[in-house]
Amino acid sequence: MIIVMKKDSTEKEIQEVSNVLISLGLGVHVSEGKERTIIGVIGDKRVLNDVPLELMSGVEKLVPIMESYKLASKTFKPEPSIIDVNGVRIGGKELVIMAGPCAVENREQILEAATKIKKTGAQFLRGGAFKPRTSPYAFQGLEEEGLKLLKEAKEATGLQIISEVTSERAVEIADKYVDVFQIGARNVQNFQLLKEVGRSKKPVLFKRGPSTTIDEWLNAAEYIISEGNYNVILCERGIRTFETATRNTLDISAVPVVKNTSHLPIFVDPSHAAGKAKYVPSLSMAAIAAGADGLIIEVHPNPKCALSDAAQQLTPESFDSLCKDISKIAPIIGREFHYAG
Repeated sequence: MIIVMKKDSTEKEIQEVSNVLISLGLGVHVSEGKERTIIGVIGDKRVLNDVPLELMSGVEKLVPIMESYKLASKTFKPEPSIIDVNGVRIGGKELVIMAGPCAVENREQILEAATKIKKTGAQFLRGGAFKPRTSPYAFQGLEEEGLKLLKEAKEATGLQIISEVTSERAVEIADKYVDVFQIGARNVQNFQLLKEVGRSKKPVLFKRGPSTTIDEWLNAAEYIISEGNYNVILCERGIRTFETATRNTLDISAVPVVKNTSHLPIFVDPSHAAGKAKYVPSLSMAAIAAGADGLIIEVHPNPKCALSDAAQQLTPESFDSLCKDISKIAPIIGREFHYAG
C-alpha cells in the first residue's frame, strides 16, 4: 500500500504518518516527487485495520499496490528514477555507455581498453575481476588484483568503474574500488547477495537471468531496494529460448514493459544477448530505439586473444563506429549522446 500525501503537506505531517507506521512495526519508504510525497508501506497491512490513516493531517488517499514488488513499482514512484553516479546521471535524457573487456586480464590490456573507449564517449569502464564461469577450469578472474587495475584505469582516464560481485566476500572487497556493483545473470535470485548490495547503498546494475520472467526479475530487485538501496539499474541481457543462432535471445520488449511497470532505469547488454560481435551494433540500436537508458558493451583491444567470451567482444574500432551511429539516432528519439571520437 502507498499513502499519497497532499500537495501542500508539511514535513511534520509526513513524519507523523511515518511514526505511526513505524510504531506498528511496518516498514516505511518515503518517495518525494515533483508534485507530492508518497509513503510506501511494507509489512502486514492487517495491523492498520483499526487505524484511520486517511483522516490524518496531510493525507490525501490510500492506494493499494497490486504488484508483488512494491518499491520497484511505478505505482510507488510514478516519476522515472535518475541515478547519479559521481555526476553521471543514469535514467535521464543522456544515454550512458558502459564498455570494456569481459575480464581484466593484465595492466596493459585494461589501460588500453579504458583509453580507447574514453576517446569514443563511454562514461564507464566495465571489466570482470570475479568471473563466474560454466567450467571450473576456465579463467576465473584476477579478483582483487583486477580491481586494483580497474582503479588505476579510472585514475588515468576519469571513467567510472563497474564490475561484477559474486558473493558477500566479493562485495566487501570490491566496495573500495568500484562505483557500481554488477549482479550477473547467474545471481539474479541469490537473495543473500542481493540483500548485501542493498545494505551497501552503492548503485547496482542488476541483470536479468536467462530464464527469469520480468515479474521475477522485479521481485528480485525488490530485495535490493527493501534494504534501503534505491540505486538499482535493471539490465536486459537476453533470455534462453529454442533459438541457437545467437547465444541468447534479446527480449527487446522487456524495455517498454519495464518502463511501463517500474520507475527504475533499464540498460541492455547486447554482447551477452548476441554472443557474436557482428550482431552487437544492430541490437544496440534496437535497444536505444526501444527506450533503453544505456548499454553495457564488451570491448577488447584484441578480441582474438581474450581469455573469455572472445567471440562477442568488439574491437575499439567497431565500438567507435557504433558510438558514432548512436550519436546520430539519439536526437531522433529525444535522447542525447556525446560522441567523442
